[in-house]
Amino acid sequence: MPPAAVVTAPCRRLENNLIELPEEPSGLPEPAPKKEGWGGALKRLVLGKPRDLKDPQVFHKLALVAFLAWVGLGADGLSSSSYGPDEAFRAILGHEYLAIFLALLTAITVLMLSISYSHVVEHFPSGGGGYLVATKLLGPTAGVVSGSALVVDYVLTITVSICSGVEAILSFMPLSAQPYRLPMELAALFVLLLLNLRGVKESIKTLLPIFLVFLATHLLLITYGIFAHVGRLPQIASETHRQLSSDLGTLGWWALLMIFLRAYSLGGGTYTGIEAVSNGIQILKEPRVATAKRTMLYMAGSLIFTAGGILACYLLWQAAPQEGKTMNAVLLERVFGSWQAGGWQVGVWLVVVTLVSEGALLFVAAQAGFIDGPRVLANMAMDSFAPHRFANLSERLVARNGIVLMAVAAALVMIYTKGQVFLLVVLYSINVFLTFSLTQLGMSRFWVRERHLQPGWWKNLALHGATFMLCAVILVVTTLEKFKEGGWLTLVITASFITICLLIKRHYEGVRAEIGQLDTILTQIPSSAPLAAEAEPIDRNQPVAALLVSGYGGLGIHSLLNIMRLFPGYYKNVLFLSVGAVDSGAFKGHGELERLEKSTEENLKRYVDLARNMGLRAEYRYRIGTDVLQEAESLCGEIGREFPKAVFFLGKLVFAKEKFYYRLLHNDTAFAIQKRLQFSGLMTVILPIRMRI
Repeated sequence: MPPAAVVTAPCRRLENNLIELPEEPSGLPEPAPKKEGWGGALKRLVLGKPRDLKDPQVFHKLALVAFLAWVGLGADGLSSSSYGPDEAFRAILGHEYLAIFLALLTAITVLMLSISYSHVVEHFPSGGGGYLVATKLLGPTAGVVSGSALVVDYVLTITVSICSGVEAILSFMPLSAQPYRLPMELAALFVLLLLNLRGVKESIKTLLPIFLVFLATHLLLITYGIFAHVGRLPQIASETHRQLSSDLGTLGWWALLMIFLRAYSLGGGTYTGIEAVSNGIQILKEPRVATAKRTMLYMAGSLIFTAGGILACYLLWQAAPQEGKTMNAVLLERVFGSWQAGGWQVGVWLVVVTLVSEGALLFVAAQAGFIDGPRVLANMAMDSFAPHRFANLSERLVARNGIVLMAVAAALVMIYTKGQVFLLVVLYSINVFLTFSLTQLGMSRFWVRERHLQPGWWKNLALHGATFMLCAVILVVTTLEKFKEGGWLTLVITASFITICLLIKRHYEGVRAEIGQLDTILTQIPSSAPLAAEAEPIDRNQPVAALLVSGYGGLGIHSLLNIMRLFPGYYKNVLFLSVGAVDSGAFKGHGELERLEKSTEENLKRYVDLARNMGLRAEYRYRIGTDVLQEAESLCGEIGREFPKAVFFLGKLVFAKEKFYYRLLHNDTAFAIQKRLQFSGLMTVILPIRMRI
């Protein structure tokens, strides 16, 4: 029965031994507008106002054109030129002439990866990238491996980008500033967290000037750096041939090839970020596939120019490692350091501006982790490999839970590794190429399977097969080469994450099996209502059972039957309430919202038909929104004013052996709504639904 309430008027006992509460006023008063406290005002200032889902232009306003997508998603790949070529060049010291071949192979690899991921976008236009490709083409196990690797990869994207950015900035500062590295990294992480909680487009526009300065300074660096040595190209070619012949004579083909492959593999960080577009296609402007391909073109062209150009400049300007400085910092000092104009040391300031833009762009590159990491988590949550709450969106229409998780995980990695970029790049590259390899293997299998339907299938198979071989080589060499230096850690972390995902999936499958038994039994109850019952509206002066339900199924029917069992003959009026949650699955366009609204209404109509068939007066109400608690509270408040004798009922899963982590896997939505409604003076009852697991 409804929970006890303070009664100041006489009560009388009915024939069925239920207590009838005294007459209430004709309706609850309209709530006074809540005054926003300083905390709410600060939240609005920092995070911005909630998005209006009813605005038909909301998706258009949030979607990214190709240029902005290049900034937000491509900055990860472009910024990798700050550390990828650096690592590769350090691995060929003593054989620097190999930089020319590294630059050529880097350009070829970027081109192949970009074209192959353009195919991924074509065949998986709804997004999901490597996770979806592996799941659909290689199976759920490969999918969870790829998804887990991607999530860890995006955590490391955030970490390595911020740490490399701080390192670049510290390159032109005194060595006494080095102890402040970690506090600077954590501060930058916190700022990016706040920007992304505001929304993707806002954060990208804020960081756009940094991106443009980086492009301008590096265009000048590479263009001048190469053309200043055009006259020496024949001499450089002759010297390269001489050194190559000498090394072949002393080392042999095999040893020299191993040196080259090691350098190529350790420079694998250069290719990170290329997959970002296929993962974040949902945020692109229509037509999304065309926008994604254009973005990929921008990414590939800019990365080939910067990464290949920087490697060539290392060789041309004879750059060598120096303590406390990145290779790019050394190169900039050699190229720009002597520039003067009217007695002004223009070159020194140009070095500083370039390094600052490089460091700042690395902060922009962390956007890829904040954009795509939560989206991968949301896709895994919708497949029950991650807690379902990670599919939820905030009032700013961002995956807040995922963003916060990525930031917290990145902070922990920063603290553990003390921001050492060398170690982070190793951890980073292994997972990147694990995902790359699975994606290319899946697409290769796709073209083999589609060979009878696609005339040019063999060309695509050759592309994906060759790209798979390149990615697999980098993965194996990097893992073996760096296993003892920290590679083992990323394998342990990724394997642990995979195990957790599989355990979460098993739990959800157990719950789903229990619910399935309810569905099998209870959904067989006929739900076609007599016409006479359909015409009878709810009597607002009689007791009304307001039942909050989600989709039509055994849980909702079980709750309705429980109400009838606990209060036999008392409730003749039932009002079904529902909140359609706009999560990452529904947030793909205005059409998806319309489909969500339609499905929510259809499910409620089925409940109404069932109740009317049981001889009850029934109606329904619903809301669509991102915050289930807020929308439910608002909807129930309206119902309380319209139906003064309404009592609100919610179903709650109750487990035989409650585990501490169940609170993470199952939102305590029922208790949270009950608390809010009772504080508003609305009587609320929780109906337990027992689970035997």
